[in-house]
Amino acid sequence: YQIYRKGCDFRINLSFCVCIKHVLISLDLKQKQFDSNKSFLLQIILWGRTEKCLKETTEEIRMMGTECHYFICDVGNREEVYQQAKAVREKVGDITILVNNAAVVHGKSLMDSDDDALLKSQHINTLGQFWTTKAFLPRMLELQNGHIVCLNSVLALSAIPGAIDYCTSKASSFAFMESLTLGLLDCPGVNATTVLPFHTSTEMFQGMRIRFPNLFPPLKPETVARRTVEAVQMNQAFLLLPWTMHVLVILKSILPQAALEEIHKFSGSYTCMNTFKGRT
Repeated sequence: YQIYRKGCDFRINLSFCVCIKHVLISLDLKQKQFDSNKSFLLQIILWGRTEKCLKETTEEIRMMGTECHYFICDVGNREEVYQQAKAVREKVGDITILVNNAAVVHGKSLMDSDDDALLKSQHINTLGQFWTTKAFLPRMLELQNGHIVCLNSVLALSAIPGAIDYCTSKASSFAFMESLTLGLLDCPGVNATTVLPFHTSTEMFQGMRIRFPNLFPPLKPETVARRTVEAVQMNQAFLLLPWTMHVLVILKSILPQAALEEIHKFSGSYTCMNTFKGRT
């Protein structure tokens, strides 16, 4: 859980993390507990744009007793992704769990957003998943062993003002994972999990405020990490956090737009980004 927690804590700076499992390892994600009579060799590979953060996180993971390596890579750059994917396979081995955790948010309206910033959001938040998945999925299919994990957001299902780039990219990412999950139905041993959490208490959305914070408190990164691991272990395709977000999905499917707009205003989500001070 601690390993995945780091992915949440550093989600702004790390592009994504991948887990390596060599052929000699017997690790069945369908089981919640591992056979103590078998040997395991788990390695964590971190990709990101900021070497300082990568080094710090790598050292923390190593201190936990897990082998960890990092590569500098911008997942929004297709050529760089393919190049570094080849380097990972040559230096470490085959990827069996890919966690797409890259995300940036600028917290501005469409007219206040810089064109380059808008493109950056789409390249990292959405297209990056195309390139990383294309880089590692073929070998997973060949081995009949792999899992694609996407840390998405509930904003993929219900957008808010002031984060138009982020909401658009997350909606696209959700459609990508939904299509990919269906496409893997006839692929034995390879699965996909999409996690859609509510606002998580990291620096990414710092300053965002809703009207009833006691009723809808921010999620702890440790909670998101633990539930993500559990979802992967159970091969759960989609996970909404917290469970009350299912109500949101139901309301969106039955209420008229005018009613939804009033809910946005009453809950404070209509103006929640006005106090945004997060990191991009």
